[in-house]
Amino acid sequence: MKDIAQRFPENPLLLPKDLKPSSEGLQIISLLNPGVFVFNDKIWLLVRVAEGAAQKEGSVFFPALNATGNVEIVEVPLNDPDLIATDARVISYKGLDYLTTISHLRLLASEDGVHFHEQADFPGIFGHGYLERFGIEDCRVAKLDDTYHLTYTAVSDNGVGVGLQKTTDWQEFEHAGMILPPHNKDCAIFEEKINGKYYCLHRPSSKEIGGNYIWLAESPDGKHWGNHQCIIKTRTGLWDNARVGAGALPIRTTAGWLEIYHGANQEHQYCLGAFLMDINDPSKVLARTVDPIMVPIEPYELSGFFGYVVFTNGHVVEGDKLTVYYGAADEFVCGAHFSITEILSLLR
Repeated sequence: MKDIAQRFPENPLLLPKDLKPSSEGLQIISLLNPGVFVFNDKIWLLVRVAEGAAQKEGSVFFPALNATGNVEIVEVPLNDPDLIATDARVISYKGLDYLTTISHLRLLASEDGVHFHEQADFPGIFGHGYLERFGIEDCRVAKLDDTYHLTYTAVSDNGVGVGLQKTTDWQEFEHAGMILPPHNKDCAIFEEKINGKYYCLHRPSSKEIGGNYIWLAESPDGKHWGNHQCIIKTRTGLWDNARVGAGALPIRTTAGWLEIYHGANQEHQYCLGAFLMDINDPSKVLARTVDPIMVPIEPYELSGFFGYVVFTNGHVVEGDKLTVYYGAADEFVCGAHFSITEILSLLR
């Protein structure tokens, strides 16, 4: 299937071998789904770095943060009857789920938006506290006034929820805690207030009833959220029939708020689409793309840690040009250009 993405010829921009592990005993398995922002006249990526423990024959090893905030390696024999290890991403042991990797966020900057380098004087962001014991993932960055709001997936044995941190200088961070409890992720805050309120998109889900849908919430302060409304659902028979979730921050256009979102089918193949919300009332969805605007077609999107995946939660807007940075095959960081006008023309 053809799409409208103009991929960077330099893709992949970042590979696991391009960064160093955070500590001894760990190895970088994947680089995923960067948050994106502009700071000090540079484009910055807040890359999710997924690390795992080196495996040895006869056992499975997986990392987790202990009570002191340090990474410890858990070992379980492969012949343990309480172990279920059929998924490359998740292990079940004694009725509890564990991730095979633990993620943190790493800051990289670029002058040209293509060549990114780690900044030694800007520290990485790691899980903090018992609600982030299995790491933090897939950060979105929204700038409101002079403050950057970081919403990310906080993972622990208590579940998967949305954490919030704030910063003005990327050196000191204010921890606001978990703002949306489990099970929830894919939280993207609008970069301006609407009728005096903050708004965000998010994705609660349930294994028992309902589905993986995109919801809208509002807040008086950007921390306490309510008036939740379901606005985008999966569509039977289409590319997004299994789950949908918000990408990066909604983009203000003359037609309304444009959101790039991800959708997946029953085969766990991820594509990107778009929908449009009313400029004064984002609970009103005006239009949506029928076909995806980006599908995994390149070798680096089809084969990796988890293939057939394109997934974004970060972009830069320059007039009509939308530069999307995305995770490919759950292993590489890539870039692509879009025309906002072209995306709008595909909405129905």
